[in-house]
Amino acid sequence: MEMSRERWAELALHPVRIRILRAVAGARLTTHDLVELLPDIPQATLYRHLALLVKSGLIDVVQERKIRGAVERVYALPAHGATLDAAALATATPEDHARYFTAFVSSLLSEFSRYLARERIDFAADGVGYQQLVLHLTDAELGEFAAGFNALVGPLLGNEPGNGRIPRLLATVLMPADRPAATSDNEQVSGPVNDSDTTKGED
Repeated sequence: MEMSRERWAELALHPVRIRILRAVAGARLTTHDLVELLPDIPQATLYRHLALLVKSGLIDVVQERKIRGAVERVYALPAHGATLDAAALATATPEDHARYFTAFVSSLLSEFSRYLARERIDFAADGVGYQQLVLHLTDAELGEFAAGFNALVGPLLGNEPGNGRIPRLLATVLMPADRPAATSDNEQVSGPVNDSDTTKGED
């Protein structure tokens, strides 16, 4: 995507636009579809943010069809997706990443809050879970893990809505973890490492 990280952040890191981009990901939706999927967003607000995303190239109009004299547009993510391009990502500063990650976590909290506000929630039946793990991997093992994960998830990204499919949000974070503190050059502190404890809902 030919866009600076500053412009990308300005456009994409907005609560309403994040939700629109997520709704369109892996789907082809009309404005009417988006209104139904995001009923808590006022229509005028939704239309304004959608128009901005289209104008900026973060969402494409992939089809136009006439219905009762009006033109209905169908929206989808562009082939390159709606993410920051590799060049801009490589030059992002720690402050940039702090903003990006804050938007990511805020969006996740918002989605989880909406789930908890439903009239009925069932973690087991809904397949809800969250956990934190530490994996000890060499660079080669990390590469194998990433390739295996992509091979597993990649084909599912093309699934269209319908046929009993339920939208399910999968969020991933991968980063180096701090090494356990050492009492000497060759001895590590014994006992549990908090970061490796699993904190989750029922899977």
